[in-house]
Order: sequence, then C-alpha cells, then structure tokens
Amino acid sequence: MLLVTGSVSRKMELALRKTYDATPAPRLVVAVGACGCSGGIFGQNYASLGSVDKVIPVDVYVPGCPSNPYALLHGILTAISRL
Repeated sequence: MLLVTGSVSRKMELALRKTYDATPAPRLVVAVGACGCSGGIFGQNYASLGSVDKVIPVDVYVPGCPSNPYALLHGILTAISRL
C-alpha cells in the first residue's frame, strides 16, 4: 500500500511512478489530505502536478487538512477490503 500525503511536484513525478511500478501486486494507493486528493492550496502550477490521481491510479481518498486519524484508519481499511 502506498500512502501519498501531499500533492505531486513535477520533480517527484518520476519517483512516484517508479515506486508505484516497484510495488508488488496487489497494489493499493491511498491519497491522504486535501493536497493528495485535489492538490490543495498548491493546485496545478509550474511546480506541481496537483493531485495524486494525475500520476497514478488511486483506490481511496481520505479528505481533510489534516486528515482525522479515524478517517485515515477508515480509508486504509476500506482499501484493504477492496482486495
């Protein structure tokens, strides 16, 4: 499972793709927080691609800024239950 907790910068795009590709199947991706889910206050600009789903497929979104610990646990358990 990959927990991505922020927006994806252009410099980190390749690292995120390589990490996703290196993760053994079954793969789960959880986007955490407003930045991970939608790009947050950074959005999409010259330095940021925005949300995680613009780079890799996301299974579960956990909103919030910061995310509630219970929401994070719920998101992780939801992702696991989809296997």
